[in-house]
Amino acid sequence: MAHRETDRMQIATRLGGYLAVLCVVFGAAWGAGSAFGTSDEPAAPPPAHTGDMAAMAPPRGAEGPDPADPLGLSATASGYTFVPTTTSLTANTATTFSFRITGSDGAPVTAFDTAPDQEFRPGERMALLVVRRDAAGMQDLVPTMAPDGTWSVPLLLPAAGVWRAYADFAPTGGPRLALGTDLFVPGDFVPFTFPESRIFPPTGAPADPSGYQVRVDGELVPGVSSALYATVGLRGRAVTSLEPTRGGFGRFVAVREGDLAYVRVRPETTRPTPTDRAGPAIAFSTTVPAAGTYRLFVSYRIDGAPRAAEFTVATAGS
Repeated sequence: MAHRETDRMQIATRLGGYLAVLCVVFGAAWGAGSAFGTSDEPAAPPPAHTGDMAAMAPPRGAEGPDPADPLGLSATASGYTFVPTTTSLTANTATTFSFRITGSDGAPVTAFDTAPDQEFRPGERMALLVVRRDAAGMQDLVPTMAPDGTWSVPLLLPAAGVWRAYADFAPTGGPRLALGTDLFVPGDFVPFTFPESRIFPPTGAPADPSGYQVRVDGELVPGVSSALYATVGLRGRAVTSLEPTRGGFGRFVAVREGDLAYVRVRPETTRPTPTDRAGPAIAFSTTVPAAGTYRLFVSYRIDGAPRAAEFTVATAGS
């Protein structure tokens, strides 16, 4: 706990210095990139469990992963397994994607805790993230759970390829986990490549008709808590009307290019009330597990509408 508090004090100091010298000068349109799909409907809490109490119990002797370890590289960890109903989907076809989290006894887990660090909305107990293996097309979804432990969420994968799905959750009495599994969409597949970019839309891309631009600042240092800042502008002016969403004023998701290791990114803010507003900068912190290039996806909300931006950032010294 002392280490965590020290990290937060360091981040607060860096944030204070950053805001003190913040002078946002947005140029002409930065161009446009692909969207970060989000689900911004209120999350319903899981219904009460009415079945066998044994299905609620965490695996005995299960220990959580080391916080420095990469996340989402396996479908099983600490006795829990991410089990989708199907792993084969059809491109550009809306479907209901369903899955369960099972314990070491193979029974579905039905009791989950809310996530710490204000990463989810109040009462939210599960996040499902889906991204293609070339780190394109991130979707951040909020599934709901049936009494039998089956989680479901509407899902549309817009193109063929292999997609990585992550379930981020904390079973009651167990460790916080992020488990991953592949989903397969048959068809012709043309991968994207993403040059390093800290602005969205990226330079040289078509202008975004909305006029919004986002810049990400901060260095990713492997194994060290790193501060990140997303700064939002609109046609050359700083935006100060960011609305609460997903427990903060924005949500960051990060994956490492190559193996698609999933990295949690924490908002550095007190959970806001519905009438609070913020901007132009939103502060986050994260610890990337190793050197490499990371895809960063940020979602935010303005005038009741969810918006998104994405970036490609290499670790310091890479």
